[in-house]
Amino acid sequence: MEDCMSSDDEYYYSDLNSLDGLENYESDFQWVPPKGSTTQVITKESLLTAQREDLRRVMELLSLGEHHARTLLIYHRWDVEKLFSVYVDKGKAFLFAEAGVGMVEHQNHDSLLLSSTIMCDICIEDVPSDDATRMDCGHCFCNNCWTEHFIVKISEGQSKRIRCMAHKCNAICDEAIVRKLVSKKKPNMAEKFDRFLLESYIDDNKRVQWCPSTPHCGNAIRVEDDDLCEVECSCGLQFCFSCLSQAHSPCSCLMWELWAKKCKDESETVNWMTVHTKPCPKCHKPVEKNGGCNLVSCICGQSFCWLCGGATGRDHTWTSITNHSCGRYKEQEKKAEQAKRDLYRYMHYHNRYKAHTDSFKLESKLKDTILEKVNVSEERESTLRDYSWVNNGLYRLFRSRRVLSYTYPFAYYMFGDELFQDEMTQEERDIKQHLFEDQQQQLEANVEKLSRVLEEPFDQFTDDKVMEIRMQVINLSVIIDTICQKMYDCIENDLLGSLQLGIHNIAPYKSKGIERASELSACWANKASADECLPLDCGTSGGTTQPDRSSGSGSSEESGCSSRKRARKEGLAGAVFDLNLPAEVVDRN
Repeated sequence: MEDCMSSDDEYYYSDLNSLDGLENYESDFQWVPPKGSTTQVITKESLLTAQREDLRRVMELLSLGEHHARTLLIYHRWDVEKLFSVYVDKGKAFLFAEAGVGMVEHQNHDSLLLSSTIMCDICIEDVPSDDATRMDCGHCFCNNCWTEHFIVKISEGQSKRIRCMAHKCNAICDEAIVRKLVSKKKPNMAEKFDRFLLESYIDDNKRVQWCPSTPHCGNAIRVEDDDLCEVECSCGLQFCFSCLSQAHSPCSCLMWELWAKKCKDESETVNWMTVHTKPCPKCHKPVEKNGGCNLVSCICGQSFCWLCGGATGRDHTWTSITNHSCGRYKEQEKKAEQAKRDLYRYMHYHNRYKAHTDSFKLESKLKDTILEKVNVSEERESTLRDYSWVNNGLYRLFRSRRVLSYTYPFAYYMFGDELFQDEMTQEERDIKQHLFEDQQQQLEANVEKLSRVLEEPFDQFTDDKVMEIRMQVINLSVIIDTICQKMYDCIENDLLGSLQLGIHNIAPYKSKGIERASELSACWANKASADECLPLDCGTSGGTTQPDRSSGSGSSEESGCSSRKRARKEGLAGAVFDLNLPAEVVDRN
């Protein structure tokens, strides 16, 4: 379920002068553009730029080449802060040895160059020195053995960390050498190797997730602060960054996973059959009772008692069945009653969840109708010209309706026995349930009031009546926003915060709604001229990129360059990134 007003954020906050005169309202609704977005969209054009931002930081601090910096970052899953913490606590030698970065000084390197042949320890053959390659760890083998080793590892999906062939050597092979040798024999395999290196920034990075849109939009989302949040991709999809499901706060990820599975599978169908049918003692098919008599006959001809399920004959009186008595308590009846209570409880929460979800869809369809009323009202001769309060009210209605619908799955698991049976006593559970349901009831009542007021035909009313409706919408919007904030605080502090299990966390409430991620610029910013957007040369290079330029970060608006549009306008060859390109890209002016 997505906020239908997410695409109209500019319109929603375009005019807030109608809020003048209300105390404490400006602080709740006035929107100030953020200095920098906390979430960014990484497209295939900006993927290499995003990767190089972290590479530059490591290269400049540790004075490393790009290959060694990438090896360290991949090992630490692109967590730059963790990498620096290990460097400070345990030193450079431990950092390199743990990640497999070989920095051995080759004392016999000159003698190797002077000798005409060398024996490869893998194939046990003498090969010319020109056909052998030495890695940073000091081990030297023939190019044919290296090439076959690289091809096997890439085929097995181990492109990100290809180790040296030497026995018990933990060093990671130089990616430039891998690319050079593999491209001579299998160019397609070299492209696959480059793609794996690029996409490792997304696959292995806890701050980056692929957008789960279907069909896939090809974008990824990077968060700067807490990864426990809900984001919106540039394609319009809103999702939970932690579990990649649809945005589901105030439900935790585990609660929503269980609820979605419960709604999709046939578990509740089984519960219904348990409550409303009995198995035939002969053919074991489920039989539903359609009359008042407790002597039931199956289609197979077998008669049995509906009370206990035991097989009987056909003779019976008004009070009993001949030669049959089932007045004693049995455990089976207890299980049936428990299944019946569980089913009714599930239906209570599911029906209300479904009702608010359907209301959300219907109110979304009314958006165009309400905006038409705004256009009619603006065209007629009236002293009222500002109708931004209608869009503000619509946005608050959609946002709060979505929150309200997800409070029912939360309550189903929060106050049930499936997840927190041993976490609370029955008395504590009852107190917390009453506290939560009071806030839920207040939210539900005000949301329904706001929905009813917005559906009023205000385009046909007088100016005084429109002003009255306007004040109702503004006041209800403030009240609903306050209730939502208090409900989230109650969930985080009083309900989930008091539990010993720390696996249930929810995304924080945002009054402005789910943040739309800004697009990461695919340009490089030059230190000497930060306002200019430099084109990129997409050629390969086996050497080390000199850290004399820093990568641009943030959105294209922040860096002052328009990434793809500018590159296409100027017609520069290779100015747009491609995932198939090699990892090394040389900046040029």
